[in-house]
Amino acid sequence: MFEERRRRRAARRVEPGDGRPLKRFRWWQVPFRALLYLPLTRDDGGRTVYAVDVRHWQNQSSGDVKAHLYLDGRQHAVSKLPAVFPVRGGSVEVSMSAFGLKRCHYVTVEGAEYQLAPDPGSAEGRRARFERSHPVLSRGVGLLSAIVLAAAMVLIVVQVAGPLTQVDAVSRHIGGLVSPIRLPVWLNIVIGICTVAASTERALRLRHSRLLDGAAG
Repeated sequence: MFEERRRRRAARRVEPGDGRPLKRFRWWQVPFRALLYLPLTRDDGGRTVYAVDVRHWQNQSSGDVKAHLYLDGRQHAVSKLPAVFPVRGGSVEVSMSAFGLKRCHYVTVEGAEYQLAPDPGSAEGRRARFERSHPVLSRGVGLLSAIVLAAAMVLIVVQVAGPLTQVDAVSRHIGGLVSPIRLPVWLNIVIGICTVAASTERALRLRHSRLLDGAAG
């Protein structure tokens, strides 16, 4: 029920597009633009192509990031994120985390979900090409990203638990704890950098876990 209400709220944010043409992806847009496609077959056998264009870092701090939906190369609709665009046979759901897209999926009226195909020149497209060319290595990188995030989460919890239990209101109930791990500042900085890299790698594959990626974001 909560998920359905969320979808309805997102659908109400959709505004009509102005018909402007879709600009092709440029190499220098890799750090801040995502472009993904959804080809669908019409009843007459022809093909319709939807495209979702998101400028990652545009006004992200203010929460004003927008997704632009294009239909056969023309802007069809615009919405703030998270977005739910009605399309032929279902809807396209778009949302992002602090590290990039976490969802850009076509959801049919029957409930089936399909991730949109990224533009080959985008960061997501380059990561997808790496996965196709080196599947074993790609799985290893993905596993390493998950391990880094899990380890970082454990280290953060262990280091924070000690100081928190020294607060009088807490120590009266559970007693004071001494953290078994105290890392130097430089090592915490390194762990932070690795966490950002791991979270970004997962975002390029549109992978998101509330436990791992939510804690990192």
